[in-house]
Amino acid sequence: MRLALYQPDIPQNTGTMLRMAACLDVAVDIIEPCGFVLNDKRMKRSGMDYLDQTELVRHTSWDTFNNNRLESARPKRLILLSTKATETYIDFSFEPNDILMVGRESAGVPDDVHQAVDHSVLIPMATGVRSLNIAVSAAMVLGEALRQTGGFPVPSTV
Repeated sequence: MRLALYQPDIPQNTGTMLRMAACLDVAVDIIEPCGFVLNDKRMKRSGMDYLDQTELVRHTSWDTFNNNRLESARPKRLILLSTKATETYIDFSFEPNDILMVGRESAGVPDDVHQAVDHSVLIPMATGVRSLNIAVSAAMVLGEALRQTGGFPVPSTV
């Protein structure tokens, strides 16, 4: 399982998702350009000392990321978290090698990216609200994906 961040623009959210990924042993792809410098002190503050424990791959563009994914020996499914999706994440069947992707906090993903993903899922919410915080959304869906696939790390006995 991997988590992909499409052109993130809030460093605190990125730091939070990187920390979560380190704790859950999930690799992260950052699809640039970002709306901030990746060594931003706000990102470091929210990611704490977990940033060094995160398997992080930076991609210079959407095309670079997607071409790498599609050209691999075993292409992974790309699952977009989107308020435009029609299928809920709780009704979706995740696979262990899926890549879960979140869009920019300010704008989501452009239509060409939305059309290129394999599936998109949404989080059911109350009427009259637009969206959850991106890090909260990633945590909810990643948690369900790991639950379904048995992908949670074995708890340490420290």
